[in-house]
Amino acid sequence: MAATGLSLDPSTYVLFVLAATTLILTPGPDTLFVLSRGIEGRTAGLRAALGVTTGILFHTGLVVIGVAAVYRTVPGAERAVQLVGGLFLLYLGIDALRSAGSDRLSPAGGGVREGFLINALNPQVALFFLAFLPGFAAGSAGGDTAGGTSIAILGATYAALTAAYLGVVAVVADEAADVIRSPRTGRWLDRISGGILLLIAAWVLTG
Repeated sequence: MAATGLSLDPSTYVLFVLAATTLILTPGPDTLFVLSRGIEGRTAGLRAALGVTTGILFHTGLVVIGVAAVYRTVPGAERAVQLVGGLFLLYLGIDALRSAGSDRLSPAGGGVREGFLINALNPQVALFFLAFLPGFAAGSAGGDTAGGTSIAILGATYAALTAAYLGVVAVVADEAADVIRSPRTGRWLDRISGGILLLIAAWVLTG
């Protein structure tokens, strides 16, 4: 009997959760992005975390339907998407630096869209999921259909764990910024946020 009520072996699922948790706790571009938004405010950070989580579900869907394999088979596809994602991050970073210290208000859902696009436009995430998820779903009983269902469950689990972790990152970043937030430090906090975004852009573009 599977822990999920479907075709996943309980021990395999537990192993996946442990492996996923270890990977999620390793700082990466998504963590840095949520941190940069959390510095601006808790709501912005939580919206960013939600956007990243939605991006993970998007990549899970690509793996299930096989689209992620295109990055391996079409020459230049991975690099093209990577450049788009890196340039988008570069734009966000420059915009944050230019508006440092201003009282600009992000439109409702803006952080969600940014978080989603940053994750969705990172082909390395798709390739990682293409290698990571099927390995744990390989033993699923019931053939390809059950395997696809298992991958979807694993991806949803990964997304839930990510949402919990990034939610904490957003709250902690906001609390830390509150300690030093003032009219004088607000500009520097915005500059730090923009600098982090530029760092992620360089990470993606050279990755």
